[in-house]
Formats: sequence, structure tokens, C-alpha cells
Amino acid sequence: MAAHRSAADAGLPPSGLRYPSVHVTTVALIVRCFNEEAHIGRLLTGVARQTRPPDRVVVVDSGSTDATVSIAQAFGAETVSIAPETFSFGHALNVGLRRSSDASLAVFASAHVYPVYDTWLERLVAPLSDPAVALSYGRQQTPPGGRFSEQRVLEHWFPAVSVPRQRHPFCSNANVAIRREVWDELPYDEDLTGLEDLDWAKRALDRGRSLSYVAEAPVIHVHTESFAQVVNRYRREAIAHKQIYNEQHLGAARAAGLAVANIAGDLHAAARGRVPLGRLVDIPSFRIAQFLGTYQGFAQAGPITDVLRRRFYYPPTPGTTRAHSSPGQNLGSEIDYETHA
Repeated sequence: MAAHRSAADAGLPPSGLRYPSVHVTTVALIVRCFNEEAHIGRLLTGVARQTRPPDRVVVVDSGSTDATVSIAQAFGAETVSIAPETFSFGHALNVGLRRSSDASLAVFASAHVYPVYDTWLERLVAPLSDPAVALSYGRQQTPPGGRFSEQRVLEHWFPAVSVPRQRHPFCSNANVAIRREVWDELPYDEDLTGLEDLDWAKRALDRGRSLSYVAEAPVIHVHTESFAQVVNRYRREAIAHKQIYNEQHLGAARAAGLAVANIAGDLHAAARGRVPLGRLVDIPSFRIAQFLGTYQGFAQAGPITDVLRRRFYYPPTPGTTRAHSSPGQNLGSEIDYETHA
């Protein structure tokens, strides 16, 4: 069996990178992770190259058995561990926020994202200079050669045009910044199986705050999930969606119709864009998994047991593929991960 990769194997500096001293407005980056040794080094490399680095980095680990923690520590990040049986997305965020209590702004990034430009953090937190803005979130893109259907999903959810004042609660904690003073009043819901970001944003909007979407702060979001993991992701998000908006439903016929419509739409877009045939193979699989999981989530009856909750958060981990940064607009210097990482 191959040994887990050490920090040295990942090409990290022997003494680690340290983050700057506290500014007047402090920014903490909080990263939730579990067995992310293939990705977290790339994220932290991009973070260290920012024009405005965070004042501290806190990695909340929920039981990694690989080199995730040692890689994070080699970059100078603080690490805090939580027991796997206590994990939920909301709980991990609350733990990270309590650990970084001196920061007035908190940025959340998934361990398997990485910023495209060195201005990512600077642009992401900029809208929070307005006291009315509780949350700002950035664009997400697939890596080059990523799943075509997922690329279409992200293009729809995260368009190329910014929205300075957004009045609906959609957002994503994979690439987001929030104001701590709002979190002090509104901790994340630790019982939700997903969509804790949407729930938090909805409650902030209900209190008269606003949200901001920053298309100029993009990250590459790397997903290497199996069919079962895609089903699992959309299932737990649908369960949470039903809890937040309990008047909404999705029947089997409607789910099947949406799957067929989206498969057809993807194939049509791929034909117009002359997408290579090799990228079309997984379109039906991804869309079926997406809407099968969504249907199962809406159909879920009764409370979420601890066994089911653990299944949502700790599915088997498939093999990973290496991601490459994608070219973009002139929004800052594009980070050269091949040289630095």
C-alpha cells in the first residue's frame, strides 16, 4: 500500500508559510476538510499568493486519515479537529468561527477549491465594507476538462456578471465571506444536512441585510465524485431544502422530466459548442444522479438518523484527478500553480 503523502512530498516549504499580523479589519480563512491531501495544498498555495492574504487560516478537520492536517500545518494554518460523529457543515463552520474570534470577517473555502487570481480574497471581501452587506460570495468554475453538465450547472448558478445587492438567499460556502457580527446573532444551523449557507443567508435577509455576488472572485471547484456520491450530495441538499422551505415538493414524474430536459439541454449546448465526444459520456449519468438524489431527498420521511447523517458526510472516497487552473479575464495575476505547488 502506498504511504500517505507528507508535507515534503507535496512540495511545501520546510518551515511553512506564516500569515501576516492582524490588521485593523482582520480576515480569517476557514477551511472544512476530510481527507483532502490531494487538494488542500493547491488551495493554500493560492491563498499565500494573494494580494491581500488572510490574517489567519483555520482548518477544521473532521477525522482525516491522510496527510491533510500535516500539509495544512506546513503552510502555517491552525488546525482544529472535531469528532466525525459530531460533524455537520454548520457545526464545522461554527467551530472555525469560534476559533477565529478576533477576526471581523470570515472567509469560507472548500478544501477542494483554489483561486484563479491573486486578487481573489481582496475582491471577495470588498463588498463587506458596506455595513448593510452580511455576505459576499464568488464565482465557481469547473477545472478544464471537468464534467460538462457540472460546468453548465455552475455557469447557471454563478454567472459572469456581479450583483452588488442581491435580494434572494442563494449563495455557496465553497467561496464566501461573511460579517462576524451577523454570525454572532445568527450561528449556523448544525442540524441541517446541507444548504446551511442558504439558510443563513435567508435569515440574514429576513433581518434587513443584503448579499453581494462577486463574479470577479472566481475559484476552480474540483469534484471527482462517483455516481453514488453525486446522488448523495443532491439527496442531503434536498432534505435540507425541504426543511428550509417545507412547502416545496418534487415528485418522481417531475424529477424524471427535469432529468430528461437537462440531458437534452446539455447535449444541445455541447453540439453547439463543438464539445469533444469524450466529455459527453457522463452527461446522462450526472443528470440522472442529480435528480435521483433530489427526488430521494424530497421523499425522505422521518428524522435523519446518525447512521444516515454519517453516510451523507463520509461516503467512500474515489480516486482523484489533478486539476489545472483555467485562463480567465484580466482580473489580476493568474496564479501559476505548476510552478509554486
